[in-house]
Amino acid sequence: MAQRGSTQAALGQTMEAERLQEAEAASERHQQLIAGKAHKEGGSARMSLLILVSIFLTAACVMLMVYKNFPQLSEEERECIKVPRDMDDAKALGKVLSKYKDTFYVQVLVAYFATYVFLQTFAIPGSIFLSILSGFLYPFPLALFLVCLCSGLGASFCYMLSYLVGRPVVYRYLTEKAVKWSKQVERHREHLINYIIFLRITPFLPNWFINITSPVINVPLKVFFIGTFLGVAPPSFVAIKAGTTLYQLTTAGEAVSWNSVFILMILAVLSILPAIFQNKLKQKFA
Repeated sequence: MAQRGSTQAALGQTMEAERLQEAEAASERHQQLIAGKAHKEGGSARMSLLILVSIFLTAACVMLMVYKNFPQLSEEERECIKVPRDMDDAKALGKVLSKYKDTFYVQVLVAYFATYVFLQTFAIPGSIFLSILSGFLYPFPLALFLVCLCSGLGASFCYMLSYLVGRPVVYRYLTEKAVKWSKQVERHREHLINYIIFLRITPFLPNWFINITSPVINVPLKVFFIGTFLGVAPPSFVAIKAGTTLYQLTTAGEAVSWNSVFILMILAVLSILPAIFQNKLKQKFA
């Protein structure tokens, strides 16, 4: 019996080693593919950039149409309608939007939604202030859902832009970083949603980098959207909560306390625990 058990254990270890070797081989082949395409498609990076600029200008025209359909504003109020760059801008924008929110509810909501998605799609800074602003303008459940939805859609649009026209740019300028992240994705391929959630909660990789490289290293769009939608919820919770006291804030950094950082760390660990336990169970019962 003991000999049979040791034989089964040895067989399980051998199968696990073979599985790891196959995963490493697949990862290496994908890395070589990325490196090869960096040489093959790098020359079309300039054309891709031109297409991206054209798409950006089209989206900017749509944003202009949204702005034109906004309620009639005074000269002073029009100066406040811009993407906030600091807390003073956010306060001024919040003051104007709160004034018109009840009377022109749909217009304000559509403008907020379109602006947030636009910023996320083209990786333009400023969405953190919109997250804070949502806590000032809307009830907490609606604000949280709105921010998560805008983040998920905007990141997914960025993903699709990268898939359609951005890959030559990634192959040419981000080859080394894409290869490194490809290794991590292959290691977590079986529990990719948990890994995406973990990355969204933690600051280990910039969001723009995750968005544009995910299609290149074969992260499925459905997994990407769900992981992003759920992963941005904890940090958004902190920002929205801070938005309820908007006029007491002087910088965006004040929205994050040591308590909120500690809670985010716990949630990040919890998001990756299922993957860790799954690997442990596989090793134990293999």
